[in-house]
Amino acid sequence: EKRRRTLIEKNGYHDSVYINAAKIFQGIHSEKRTDRMLVRYGDDSVSPMLTFKDEHSQRVSYELAFSALKYQDLLEEILLDSCAYPCQSIPDELTSLLVVMLYDLQDRKFQAREIFDDEEPVAEVQEIERYLYSFRTKLAAALARCRIKHDALSIDYILPETIRKQEKRASALPLYVWINTFKISLEDVFRDLKQKGFTRVESVSDFNRYTYCMDRHCHDVLVFPSSLREELLNLDLFADCKLLLQ
Repeated sequence: EKRRRTLIEKNGYHDSVYINAAKIFQGIHSEKRTDRMLVRYGDDSVSPMLTFKDEHSQRVSYELAFSALKYQDLLEEILLDSCAYPCQSIPDELTSLLVVMLYDLQDRKFQAREIFDDEEPVAEVQEIERYLYSFRTKLAAALARCRIKHDALSIDYILPETIRKQEKRASALPLYVWINTFKISLEDVFRDLKQKGFTRVESVSDFNRYTYCMDRHCHDVLVFPSSLREELLNLDLFADCKLLLQ
């Protein structure tokens, strides 16, 4: 199941993830002044109803939405430069879906998404996906022009330096994980982590690759190196909500 989830994310997400990410993005996107508003997002006065299949779907939906928010200006520039936006057949209410799906498409190097058999198709997602894919060459060219203009090796370098510094500092911070003692005991967590190849050490200063330690103040909190984030979130302990990332 873990391998399958990782494979899905490398080849795109389920339709429901895009829908939820678009709803989240609709509520958090950066509003431009009216005289500078080239991309319109429709009415966001009503709080959207979010329905998640499980905790994993919830996590990736929020991650996708906030990734789109971080690169909102760039994504809008790509849509405008490629002439993929505006489009008469796509109403303003679907612009958020267009933006989050564009972020994912460029993250996959403009490769087609793999559809899995157990997926419940959503008409709006299918429509936006076909539309973006038909523009993939122009979208990729627009992204390349943006990178050349900013002399950037990747889209990360297009971000303002202050944001890049903040992200660099945040990525160096240890990960704090809460043990859900309603579902599992500390001893079972230690045993499970040991079976997965993790070694418990005394403190953060002893961290190596697959190591962790107990928090000095909270007996039900574990601390891991930040580099293990993705691998940890793919563990069954997280999928079953026995461990929760703080």
